[in-house]
Amino acid sequence: MESLTIGELAARSGVAQSALRFYEREGLIHASRTGGNQRRYDRAELRRVAFIKIAQQVGVSLEEIREALASLPENRTPTKGDWSRLSARWRHRLEERISVLERLRDQLTGCIGCGCLSLQRCKLVNPSDRLAGRGAGPQMVLNPPGE
Repeated sequence: MESLTIGELAARSGVAQSALRFYEREGLIHASRTGGNQRRYDRAELRRVAFIKIAQQVGVSLEEIREALASLPENRTPTKGDWSRLSARWRHRLEERISVLERLRDQLTGCIGCGCLSLQRCKLVNPSDRLAGRGAGPQMVLNPPGE
């Protein structure tokens, strides 16, 4: 199997070499060593790095990523089914994040309740600051009425 240097893996994955070394120290990816102690990564590590990168963007912690990757078989390139099983764990979190981003996009120039961009509009949308009863922060985006 073709192997990649750390520079090649960094260029191909879009992840800094320092991050790759960190992932290796954390046991998230694996490298072999040459006689001169240089790292060499199997091409399959590209999939693991891509998985880590995407999982982090969804808000998955490194500990959760570590647990997920630890469940993959050793000495075998992970299959589409492996990735599907792992990503299913975070589907709900991703859907929630998409929902918040859509509400933020739709309300960006209006009320984000209450943070407060429009005191006049608040009198109509949030009289007597009743959204405060739903919790702290921008409730129109995080916890909108009707959900």
